[in-house]
Amino acid sequence: MHDLAAGVQRFQQHVFPAKAELFAGLAASHRPDTLFISCSDARVVPELITGSEPGELFVIRTAGNLVPPYAPGPDGVAASIEYAVAVLGVSGIVVCGHSACGAMTALAENHDLTSAPAIADWLRHADASRARTAAGADGTPTVDTLVRGNVLAQLANLVTHPSVARASAASSLTLHGWVYDIPTGTVEELTPTGTVEELAPAGRPASPTP
Repeated sequence: MHDLAAGVQRFQQHVFPAKAELFAGLAASHRPDTLFISCSDARVVPELITGSEPGELFVIRTAGNLVPPYAPGPDGVAASIEYAVAVLGVSGIVVCGHSACGAMTALAENHDLTSAPAIADWLRHADASRARTAAGADGTPTVDTLVRGNVLAQLANLVTHPSVARASAASSLTLHGWVYDIPTGTVEELTPTGTVEELAPAGRPASPTP
């Protein structure tokens, strides 16, 4: 906690004064243009990767960047998606997977999760990811292929959410699948067929637009 407290002090002394006008505007306005769904992994920082300022991204972070299919009942992920799309009116959603993902590694390598039942239950939301991913030589997907297949599977889960389906049908919302490579800093955009296109390495990737 000592390091965190020092970070807060640096923010208050140096960062906040330089952006005081921005924060004054944000105090009365919350209008992000993109919903960014990423893994909870501490190595993945959406605002840093995209060069975003405060207020530009509405972020949901879950283990394995998983998006459960829509189902009635209390659900924090579903509520956050609905709020971003139906209330805030974001124009784009990015589902971002990443290299060396612990969740996808556990699935690809069939880790024993009997001592972590909550994790095992959560990772069942990636069953479709495993089903759609090309198998390796031994009949199991590699971590890299599973990371990519999982992003596409979670995009499919997104459209089961009524707010996303309505906005997509009205052409007011676009969906994007990204994979971030930690050691190189590259970001690939996946097509629905699973092929990849590397985003421009210089500058901030453009925000999704309708």
